[in-house]
Amino acid sequence: MAAATAGFDDSSTPMARAVQHQLMVREGRRFGEPLPRPARARVMVVANQKGGVGKTTTTVNLAAALAQHGLRVLVVDLDPQGNASTALAVEHHRGTPSSYDVLVDGAPVAEVLQSHPDIPGLEVVPATIDLAGAEIELVSVVAREGRLRKALAAHPPVTAEGEDRLDYVLIDCPPSLGLLTLNALVAGAEMLIPIQAEYYALEGLGQLVETVEMVRTHLNPRLDISTILVTMYDSRTKLAAGVAQEVRDHFPDTVLRTTIPRSVRVSEAPSYGQSVMTYDPGSPGALSYLEAARELALRTNKATRHPAGVSQEKGADA
Repeated sequence: MAAATAGFDDSSTPMARAVQHQLMVREGRRFGEPLPRPARARVMVVANQKGGVGKTTTTVNLAAALAQHGLRVLVVDLDPQGNASTALAVEHHRGTPSSYDVLVDGAPVAEVLQSHPDIPGLEVVPATIDLAGAEIELVSVVAREGRLRKALAAHPPVTAEGEDRLDYVLIDCPPSLGLLTLNALVAGAEMLIPIQAEYYALEGLGQLVETVEMVRTHLNPRLDISTILVTMYDSRTKLAAGVAQEVRDHFPDTVLRTTIPRSVRVSEAPSYGQSVMTYDPGSPGALSYLEAARELALRTNKATRHPAGVSQEKGADA
């Protein structure tokens, strides 16, 4: 009996894993072994033209999960609603230095970012309601679609390769294709698409792929759809399984194995100014995002083998 007990690994059980994560979050410790750092910062655009697919939820929870594993993460909130800023517990009332100042006034990223109060290594460029008017103000600006790329290229932690560099930059976009989303697509090297496990999501995915091809052809040849994450997955329905399988059939090397289940706790967390990673670390939703973050970090992608979308090319955005 003693030998059997000695060979039993508590961390292999879902309940033990949930309790372990919960205790570590409460004590402010990292969860598990640090994940491998990419060769350079991975600048990832989290976007979907269809609303309500878990785009912002995916951004904040993946960012928190990556940071909890010891990586340095920057979230850039480009949605005027500021939901990512709310969930990451940073100030974003009108007048707060924000992504608006970066895009419209050319403020340095370092002057507007804030650190997450509870998760070391996680920083946020918040969004304020002022961002709602940014698209109109940028209409007459030269190279308006490259403002974010230029700002990130001038932020040393994004382009550096030493210990003080960032590992991930996650850009949260509004659910529409305007100048804000276009700035993100031009700045990024990778695109992460959250897709809801419902039929209409497939139609939206096709339109999004066409948009990416246009951006790649005319503005950012480096942009690559590197990751698709199935969200709001209900294992009790055949529809969810069918949608997930169809997406995997079309993008076999892009869709993460991990799916994010429908979860009340995930939906509740933002109303408390938190991600589910700190609100209920032991919940199925939190553990799923932890696993998705691990899978994302362990994947090799061509975007990590060439300069990111914010590379300082000669004459870029001049």
